[in-house]
Amino acid sequence: MHAGMRLGDIENLLNNFAPPLEAEPWDNVGLLVGDREAAVDVVLFTVDYTDAVAAEARALGAGLVVAYHPPIFSPLKRLDEASPVFRAIRDGVALYSPHTALDVVAGGTNDLLADALQLTDRTPLRPRTSRSGDGTVVGLGRIGRLPEAISRPAALLALKRALGVEHALLAGPHDGDVTRVAVGAGACGDLYKDAIAAGAELYVTGEMRHHDALACAAAGLTVVCMLHSNSERAAVRAYAERVLASAAGLRALVSTVDRDPFRFA
Repeated sequence: MHAGMRLGDIENLLNNFAPPLEAEPWDNVGLLVGDREAAVDVVLFTVDYTDAVAAEARALGAGLVVAYHPPIFSPLKRLDEASPVFRAIRDGVALYSPHTALDVVAGGTNDLLADALQLTDRTPLRPRTSRSGDGTVVGLGRIGRLPEAISRPAALLALKRALGVEHALLAGPHDGDVTRVAVGAGACGDLYKDAIAAGAELYVTGEMRHHDALACAAAGLTVVCMLHSNSERAAVRAYAERVLASAAGLRALVSTVDRDPFRFA
């Protein structure tokens, strides 16, 4: 049996891992639905809070779903039975999202993506000073070096193995070795100019616009698009493991039905 924890205490733990004040100004992070006095013994982690994930949470008896992408993003004008958020409120399931707060901090989404290629000497691709006032540098993306020069095909193979995917989209040079690599999880295709300015030879992201990919190819920058959530899912698993290690009496599970909506057909 698991004793569980007070939701407010779990919220504090999650906030410590990815402080909401570090999120991008346009984002909506933190505890979005829930009673802080409620007891929770099962937490389900996912990238997206879909109907399938909501059903999985109910089957597991999860009192909290930590969804990397905010289930509530834009202002809601109505809530009815068709909304997963309505059903979460009705069923007493709390919803929490770290999103860009987890992206920018050390050990977060972008560092986990950088770990797929074991990047060293890494720094944020778009750095800024932490809003905590302690002088720490945080920021979107990462730029770093490979332990040793490897071919572009070898780098692509390592990425696919590390992220558990069979295919990725590739633009720009296909051959030759690379040593300097940038990453930007999710919809960070627009950071490609930062990657070029930082001297990257390879840029790994989730998705990129067509004309931006053409610009990268023209600049000699190889781009690997893993699909949006495929570039983030490894970080969600690691996030769950950190919570599990820090919270006695709590079961932290990772969704088995969470998928990127796109498939290679």
